[in-house]
Amino acid sequence: MTRGFLDHRTTRRAFLGGAAALAGGAMLPRRILGAEDARPNSVFGGVHVGCITYSYRGEAHTAEETLKALVEDGLSETELMGDVIQSYAGVGRGHSDADRRAQLAKCVELRKMFNDAGVNIHIQKHGFGRSDDAIDFNFEIAKALGCKAITTERNEGDVKRLAPFAEKHKIWVAFHNHTNNIPTIEDIDPLMQAGDYVGFNLDIGHYVAGNKGKSPIPVLEKYHDKIISLHLKDRTAAGANLPWGRGQTPIKEVLQLLKEKKWPIYADIELEYPVPKDSTAVKEVAKCVAYCKEALA
Repeated sequence: MTRGFLDHRTTRRAFLGGAAALAGGAMLPRRILGAEDARPNSVFGGVHVGCITYSYRGEAHTAEETLKALVEDGLSETELMGDVIQSYAGVGRGHSDADRRAQLAKCVELRKMFNDAGVNIHIQKHGFGRSDDAIDFNFEIAKALGCKAITTERNEGDVKRLAPFAEKHKIWVAFHNHTNNIPTIEDIDPLMQAGDYVGFNLDIGHYVAGNKGKSPIPVLEKYHDKIISLHLKDRTAAGANLPWGRGQTPIKEVLQLLKEKKWPIYADIELEYPVPKDSTAVKEVAKCVAYCKEALA
């Protein structure tokens, strides 16, 4: 297996080297732009634990608010949702060459803002659009953000169309499963034969709920070379989405397997259980981070 985290570490070092003020940086709290020891670190036991920013829905709306939430939760890795990219970089507000150059420049600026605060954008999830031109531009966005992959919902009709673009840009397209389209292990999953840069964003909670409580560990063991990231949540075989440790999803065992095997698979928290009335999404994600840290101690 040749892929790994070296490309992200190198990129991060390059961006963390500068101490220049960021565009719009005055909007960020001093904790984010402060001393080196304020930078988050969510690499536990060699496992890169992150969070899909969907987890902060309803609380963090802007790029600055999203970054603040990630740093408060001690997360140095993220899968960035398209709404943040759109609002900050203006993606979709113009399609001329000049518009797109400006949008990509803003994506580079967004990447720098996150990297300088100690957060790596390893994946982005922005819709591909229908035209070849729109698909190609989405891969350019991923490059500008420093991403290893773009995630999208699993759709068999999209696989062959997206595979050549992924190959061209050397950026993975990672397909996310729900309960009704889980990866198969009985035979070789069709996605695995679509291209060298086509892989899985494996949602282990959805797998358990959609597979009558079966463990996702056999999927990891079979397809680890093709799994770019995981979505971590605790679901039951009956479909309930619960606070971590109360469901049937083997989150600890999965994390320990990543640690043991040293597979370069991002483990991203996805907060989907209901946030208690006396709490916030940021506080609940922090509990999930602590759960991961303890599991990987």
